[in-house]
Amino acid sequence: AFFFSLFIKGASMKTTLCQFSGFKIYPGHGSKFVRADSKAFVFLNHRCLNGFLQKRDPRRLKWTVVYRRLHKKGSTNVEAAKKKTRKTQKLQRAIVGASLQDIKTKRNQTAEVRQATRAASKEAALKEVRERKKSKASTKKDAAPGAKKPASKATKSTTAPAKPKTAPAAAPKKGAAKTR
Repeated sequence: AFFFSLFIKGASMKTTLCQFSGFKIYPGHGSKFVRADSKAFVFLNHRCLNGFLQKRDPRRLKWTVVYRRLHKKGSTNVEAAKKKTRKTQKLQRAIVGASLQDIKTKRNQTAEVRQATRAASKEAALKEVRERKKSKASTKKDAAPGAKKPASKATKSTTAPAKPKTAPAAAPKKGAAKTR
């Protein structure tokens, strides 16, 4: 029953920290050192124990967690090292044929104003087309007042023999030389 309780969801392993290096010590690892004044120290391995007994400063040893924290080497805690995401900034530029000011004014217009301007421009375009047609008609009348229109071409006679259709010329082969 105890063995299966270790795998229950939410059950976590109890870890301690090495008092010299600052690394995690998992169950079944490390050793405890008790000083003459009955103070207990827990170390990960003999390297840490020997460093402590030689009275070395863990802040000066590059492999310890304390040194890495002091000198800002890498992230010691994964949650604390989340990268800040930069927000994208919206940038507006002028398009060919329209300045930025024109684009902004069109965007700020209401739907009714847009429809009114469209209708006005449509009317103006229609007027222009009508005027062009009138001017063309008037120039034709002025240019040839007595000239007659050419007679329409006579229809083809039904008695003329029909020409047989020929197949289109074949494309030259890839390897064939081209002549000019």
